[in-house]
Amino acid sequence: MGRPSREDAERIGEAILTTATEMFLAQGYGATSIEAIAQRLGIAKRTFYSRFKDKAALFEAVVHHIVDQLKPPDMAHLFAGGTLEEILLRVGQLALDAAISPNALALQNLVLTESSRFPELAGIALGEGTRQQAIEALAHLMSDRLPLDEARFAAAQFLQMVISLPQHSALGIAPKMSREDHRLWVRRTVSLFLEGCLHWGK
Repeated sequence: MGRPSREDAERIGEAILTTATEMFLAQGYGATSIEAIAQRLGIAKRTFYSRFKDKAALFEAVVHHIVDQLKPPDMAHLFAGGTLEEILLRVGQLALDAAISPNALALQNLVLTESSRFPELAGIALGEGTRQQAIEALAHLMSDRLPLDEARFAAAQFLQMVISLPQHSALGIAPKMSREDHRLWVRRTVSLFLEGCLHWGK
């Protein structure tokens, strides 16, 4: 049939990524094989390997794919305009909403349950760059009151404070929280965080 067009090649890559996302999240990492993905799509394994080096590389692409679907198209817009409190409220609510979305929860559960057998999974998930982008942007906003290293530490802790308990609740390993509970959680976390940073920066 000859070499596929650029458009066909892109469609094949997107189809592999979409199918792999569905299968990883539904069946788990260990139970999802390259052979099964290729068979479902009706493609040869060499077609897969021309795009992804191995299953770990495919999983990394899946993580980026999930995160890209959850994050806003313009990250910089989140951090522009308003007071630090208003920015933290925006970022905190968006981060929480993303963390408790179905795909994010499924990905978190996959990493938690299979990282003992496949330790590379945790490293791939943690290596996704969007969280680090948010940390750097928040740290820059706080750099007038904290040294940059401390501002980065504070930004990372803020994101962890916002996400951790609500995500555990959504996974069923902490008391159930409502949508209103989530909004109140973000507001209280921002208030606590700002009071701590103001005291720390003195």
